[in-house]
Amino acid sequence: MKNNAKLTNKIMTGVFYAIAFFVVTLLVFLVGTILVKGWGFWDPSFLFGRPSNTQPGGGIGPQLFNSFYLLVITLVISTPLGIGAGIYLAEYAKQGKFLNFVRLCIETMASLPSIVVGLFGLLIFVTFSGWGYTLIGGALVITILNLPSLTRVCENAITSVSTEVKQASLALGATRWQTMVKVVLPAALQQIITGIILAAGRIFGEAAALIYTAGLTTPMLRTAASIDSPMNPFNIFRPAESLAVHIWKLNSEGIVPDAALIATRSAAVLIVMVLLFNVIARLLANIIDKRLKGTSKIKKKNVAA
Repeated sequence: MKNNAKLTNKIMTGVFYAIAFFVVTLLVFLVGTILVKGWGFWDPSFLFGRPSNTQPGGGIGPQLFNSFYLLVITLVISTPLGIGAGIYLAEYAKQGKFLNFVRLCIETMASLPSIVVGLFGLLIFVTFSGWGYTLIGGALVITILNLPSLTRVCENAITSVSTEVKQASLALGATRWQTMVKVVLPAALQQIITGIILAAGRIFGEAAALIYTAGLTTPMLRTAASIDSPMNPFNIFRPAESLAVHIWKLNSEGIVPDAALIATRSAAVLIVMVLLFNVIARLLANIIDKRLKGTSKIKKKNVAA
């Protein structure tokens, strides 16, 4: 029996290692293929130039800026909402029919196709509001897409914090809110950062919802223009074609002489953006986590001693 158990354990361990190896190999293959086909994507004239419908080698400067600006606005809106909803569901909501109904709504929203949410955004943020195609409309519709998953990640992260840690904080005289801010959230930071990274990936890669809300064009951007001008890059009420939408438009319309090359280079830039954001977010999360937990201070004291 013991030999059979050991053999089964070795077989299953090998299976799990094989699955992990397959996933890593698939990721490397996909990233490598996109980078090889889009080789030369680091050319400054391509990264910071404007696209052209008549000359080959059009740049992606406005689309690149729009993607990063959209990322910042969407995270500013969705992160507080997601963390707040996660705190409510994990700590303040009472078990019962209402909480079950809220969780059902969250799960239903998480399963909605992005094109359906995009059409909803077209109806509310474009037509009903009278804004037209705007960057803020795209940010709001991406927030709707990201909020369910971000809420569940934050709720699970807060729930996973040890009950003994929370009770110890309350026993020392801290209020419930102080315990949440000073103890629970720092302990759950790593998982919350994971949820934010997943949300950012969707912001970078989403196209269907943004086509109907942020639009397919970008005006000539000029920093000297007034803030309410469509040409001001920081005006949130202007059309803003993201990089993912730009790739879709190149492959669907193909009116640019070298549309395929620009699309593959744009895809390579998109991949690099996602990878860099993940790495930077992880590094910042580790730094913040060490400071909140006092790990760095303890190491400095040990070195000084």
